Amino acid sequence: MTEQRSFRIEAVVLRHADWGEADRLLTLYSRERGKVRAIAKGARKMRSRKAGHLEPFTRVTLQLAKGRDLLIVTQADTLDAYLPMREDLIKTSHASYVVELLDRFTYEEELESFDIFRLLTGTLSLVASETDPWLAIRYYEVRLLNFLGYRPHLFECANCGEEIQPVDQFFSPAAGGVLCPKCGRGLPGAWEAPVEVIKYLRHFQRSDYAGAKRARPRPEVREAVERLLQRYITYLLERELNSPGFIRQIKNSPG
Repeated sequence: MTEQRSFRIEAVVLRHADWGEADRLLTLYSRERGKVRAIAKGARKMRSRKAGHLEPFTRVTLQLAKGRDLLIVTQADTLDAYLPMREDLIKTSHASYVVELLDRFTYEEELESFDIFRLLTGTLSLVASETDPWLAIRYYEVRLLNFLGYRPHLFECANCGEEIQPVDQFFSPAAGGVLCPKCGRGLPGAWEAPVEVIKYLRHFQRSDYAGAKRARPRPEVREAVERLLQRYITYLLERELNSPGFIRQIKNSPG
């Protein structure tokens, strides 16, 4: 059976880079083929009709043709530009984090994942519409880790297997989850994990978004949940992401 030379996908633009004199290299996450790269020829020209459809965190339909080395965009149409997000620097920075996290965790030409694509587009919609995107971002992190095979153990000790009790615990990224006090105390690389943090992480793991919204963690618990997830993600990726530091910079800037 002859492979199609041209095909259509639905995708979110994760990032783009200049390519040659007038082209743009796109990194996309698609519903049908997972992560792919494609060239948008002439996209940097002032009169290009494609350029407006190919900005980061835009949901698009693309007609792609197989080139010699890379796919080529022959047609682009916007499905959702998430416009409210683009008018707010905080929302834009959170959207940048959403796409950067997926970009760092995935590779090209992996099997398609409708679940990940739906999580990605759903999260961008929530960031655009919610007044406070904190919950949408934390829920995205927890669900993405699940889909990628990095779901942390939160109900039994990751070392001895005993059921976790409602007391302060420890978290070991190397072990992949929570350690009971007996296993975690004094262990190099294990972090303290207050019982309320574990409670909310469990809630996010087993709830849909509507259920997750019922959580009302105190500000200090929110900070602790965010800190633990960020540290775990940094451990898994073996590097820090750019977006979280930018988000902190914006939040701490005067005005």
